[in-house]
Amino acid sequence: MVSTDKSSSTLDRAMERLTQEVREGLRHGFFELTVVCAIEKGGRRGLTIKAGKSHRFSILEEEIG
Repeated sequence: MVSTDKSSSTLDRAMERLTQEVREGLRHGFFELTVVCAIEKGGRRGLTIKAGKSHRFSILEEEIG
């Protein structure tokens, strides 16, 4: 399950979601997963994980390291 803990970074939550979607797809037996990233205003990275439904994250450049 994806953490809703406010102390975890957006990047951490995105990575947790990505891992969860891959695991669920493997359990199902077949799946299609798309990850798209674009630069947003203020240097943020807009990350969208599409696997059945879309999950969108806006990640600060400082989190990327």
